[in-house]
Amino acid sequence: MSKTINLRDANQGFSRRIREVEAGEEFVITRNGKRVARHMPVEEAALARIGDTTWPLNIGRFNRDDIYKGRYL
Repeated sequence: MSKTINLRDANQGFSRRIREVEAGEEFVITRNGKRVARHMPVEEAALARIGDTTWPLNIGRFNRDDIYKGRYL
């Protein structure tokens, strides 16, 4: 479960927040009440990106036939 903090608190207590993130905490940072960032342990961030369809796969352009022929496996 992530904790929500505002940008000012995140900035003033940055070192403390980093220690808390290293211990497994997750923070959502807001500016003017809107979510703008998320601090989380690196391992969790990597796992979150695997399911993110906007993350670039760096395989270039491809078409359906190439996929079915196994060129990208």
